[in-house]
Amino acid sequence: MRNALLKLAHRHVWQRLPRNARRAALLHGSAWLAPRVTAGARAVAPVIVAGPLRSASGLGEGARICHDALKQAGLSVYGIDLTRALLYDENRADFDFEDGRNLIGAGSLFLHVGGPLVPLALLRLGRAVVKDKRIVAHWVWELPRMPEDWRLGVPFVHEIWTPSRFAAEAISTITGDRPVHILPHPMVPQAGGPRPEATSDGRPFTALVILNIASSFERKNPCAAIRAFRQAFGDDPGARLIVKFANASAYPKAVQLMKDAAGGASNVVFIGEMLDFAEIEALYAESDVVMSLHRAEGFGLVVAEGMLRGLPVIATDWSGNTDFMTRETGMPVGYKLVPAHDPQNTYEHPDMCWADADVEQAAEALRTLRADPDLRRNLGLAAQTHATRFLSQKAYGERAAKLLASA
Repeated sequence: MRNALLKLAHRHVWQRLPRNARRAALLHGSAWLAPRVTAGARAVAPVIVAGPLRSASGLGEGARICHDALKQAGLSVYGIDLTRALLYDENRADFDFEDGRNLIGAGSLFLHVGGPLVPLALLRLGRAVVKDKRIVAHWVWELPRMPEDWRLGVPFVHEIWTPSRFAAEAISTITGDRPVHILPHPMVPQAGGPRPEATSDGRPFTALVILNIASSFERKNPCAAIRAFRQAFGDDPGARLIVKFANASAYPKAVQLMKDAAGGASNVVFIGEMLDFAEIEALYAESDVVMSLHRAEGFGLVVAEGMLRGLPVIATDWSGNTDFMTRETGMPVGYKLVPAHDPQNTYEHPDMCWADADVEQAAEALRTLRADPDLRRNLGLAAQTHATRFLSQKAYGERAAKLLASA
């Protein structure tokens, strides 16, 4: 009888509420019911990394590389996957971890969940798991100020870690006495480097764009990269742009918008299917340059991945990636600040600004890199050297261990 009444209420009341009203009710209801932090909880072993561990998203990738870096540092590390609980697509089922769902008592809980969803995540984890844990939120935000609903998560965590100065400045505006620490994402060093000039084998000069449409198509701004490539090379078969995207269903207009920007050009290639690690590596291996004309990044994983592989990166000179990408290690692109409009609503904050990259400057950077193999090689090597040192798992593990010891 109770289940029948709940189904009736869901059909005739809940589903008829406006989307924003349903979201607000869910978030505030979760905040009312979720387990509170244990005052004075110490950061001790074991460490549980909880988040969308099996989602091909920036949040999921951040959780996975955190898990692996802590394990590499010799800590006792477990995982709890929240992919389905947070309604993400489960498309990284190959990630392995020791299940931490039965770890009761003292420990450290690293929560890779956005602020508004922290209470919901804690509800799903359960009071028994949460009790007596030191709760460390791993947050990233891509605009200069935090949305008000992120305040919901603050009382449920002891401290916040974030990967860039840009994100830390935004997060600190809402956290009160909760400490905010900056730890750049730990990255695994990669082989590779700039390819030799494509000549005798007929290989085209190749630029690579990688994006997750579910992380906001407008924020990732791939159409600007496509326009820059077209402006630089037109229909020249000696140049090629590869656009690898995921989760197109999150914004059904996205693919057509990208194809419109390409204008039917045969030297612009779109790849929408899921690729495994080896296939992604193959894309990097056949590329000469990585492009990210993003409007905002809390960190800039694609920028970092390109640099680690010894590839020169052309990227907007604004937000999180400026911590580790300079004119000595990449080709930063100028921009103008414009109101943040996002039809997917995640970043629909016209009272804030994000960056609109200079397409003409990006096109000139592409032409320069194509014409100068020595510049590509030297810039790529400088990028790889700097990223390998700045984003190392060892540095992250040492810094994380110190923070946990002092908590």
